[in-house]
Amino acid sequence: MTTLALRHARVRYGPLEALHGITLAAPAPGLTVLLGRNGSGRTTALRALAGTVPLSAGAVVWDGADITGVPAHERARRGLRLVPERQAVFGSLTVRENLELAAPALAPAFEAYPQLEALLQRRAGTLSGGEQRMLALARALLTRARVLLVDEPTQGMSPTAAARTYALLAGLDACVVVAEQRLPPALRDGTAAHAPVLAYELRRGAVVFSGEAAERTPDRAAPRTRPRPGRRPSHSPNPSE
Repeated sequence: MTTLALRHARVRYGPLEALHGITLAAPAPGLTVLLGRNGSGRTTALRALAGTVPLSAGAVVWDGADITGVPAHERARRGLRLVPERQAVFGSLTVRENLELAAPALAPAFEAYPQLEALLQRRAGTLSGGEQRMLALARALLTRARVLLVDEPTQGMSPTAAARTYALLAGLDACVVVAEQRLPPALRDGTAAHAPVLAYELRRGAVVFSGEAAERTPDRAAPRTRPRPGRRPSHSPNPSE
């Protein structure tokens, strides 16, 4: 079983602290969602897991080993893939060339997103936003990653494509962590995932909710934390705890 975690993680951008000692854990196989508005720290948390931003304190732990000092390219070599919100495809290359960078056999990409087969000769930069997200995700799926981190996976997609995307992500035999502003409908109503989805809500660099996504309701009276038994997500933003 794979687990990727942040432990009392702090990240600073110059004089500003973006993460205030957060702790969270994403087990596998399974889907974990980091929720929060712009500026909440969800994207920074994703990048900290990937190693593209350094921690100023705390640790990144993968399968029990501290990988805080392991550079992003080495984490990628070990099977971690990050799909950022922007610049996730090579715009000057064709769809086919983008996919072939990941694997020579493209059939799994077309099984995931049949629309891509008709776009093989198009340059990726000419695709719509939703099509570019499909391409970026299809390329990541071809790598058969052990850990897949995705920022805004369904941005620009139709509701049908978005639901399909979450069904694909939830069905992977991998540790999958996504960052979203709101809980996607496909996860809220349980149609995309056969197993419980873990959710963390971030606000101003702190975790204000952790538990199963089905437990989170937009009109809850106050932030609360209810980790699943056996999955042990920590919700304390206080690094001294």
